Amino acid sequence: MNLAVNSASFGDVAFADLKPSHIEAWVKWMRDKPLEASTIKTRFNNVRAVIRAAIGDRFLAHDISAKATLPRRPKNAEAMKIPTPAEVGELLRVADDHFAAFVALCGFAGMRLGEAAALRVGDIKFLAKEIRIERQVQRANGGAVEIRPPKYGSVRTVYVPDELLHVLSEHIRSNLPDNDPDQWMFPGQGEHPLHQNSVGYLWRKARKAAGVDFVLHDLRHFYTSGLINENCDVVTVQRALGHSSPSVTLNTYAHLWPNANDRTRNAAGRLFQAALSSAADELRTDSQ
Repeated sequence: MNLAVNSASFGDVAFADLKPSHIEAWVKWMRDKPLEASTIKTRFNNVRAVIRAAIGDRFLAHDISAKATLPRRPKNAEAMKIPTPAEVGELLRVADDHFAAFVALCGFAGMRLGEAAALRVGDIKFLAKEIRIERQVQRANGGAVEIRPPKYGSVRTVYVPDELLHVLSEHIRSNLPDNDPDQWMFPGQGEHPLHQNSVGYLWRKARKAAGVDFVLHDLRHFYTSGLINENCDVVTVQRALGHSSPSVTLNTYAHLWPNANDRTRNAAGRLFQAALSSAADELRTDSQ
């Protein structure tokens, strides 16, 4: 709320002097900055709540934001950027030694930034090939670093491949020689782990070196697309991502699942291949 109100270009204008043009100019400023459509909508709704409270207290006669036009939020299929395996591989190759494992966790375990940053050595169960996600790092108002439960209460276990476990094992061997299970996997300043600002710096450095233009969260999309491509069902994907329900997963990633037309095509293709294979086997048998 404070961020939205402070960003308003008409903050020093008295309520009695506010006009729709002030709102329109502010929205245009946010679009030109540019901010994402979802960010603009969130800030607009927060400021509109203040305007409506002012109407209730009779500081304003009417809602000056009522006719404001907000940018259209792109559909998931249009807005989502999914990195290629080659791009992710290049990121792993060029990232700083102590940050490569962080990239790997986002790309091959689907972790959010705050979840990967809050990982402790003991959360990785090497023999069971599991990672337990129980917390996240957040920056509070004023810049304080806080450790909180994961977003939407998404405490979960992620089942991970040997290749990722090898990267994590090497990270511990090279960067955390004490092997203390309570130690942060990615230590920051003092007793804190890395947080949004420090991760952001390391990410921008790796992204520039790799020559890619996507954001860190797109590695989560990369992971999800891989699960779907391997025919994981929606509940399996939901649990791996820590979504609150399968509907949240479908609302975000439905366009990645094959539809009925795709399944029909694929099934008919397999029948075609089976028929040709059977015919070829009969020809070989007859020729003998």
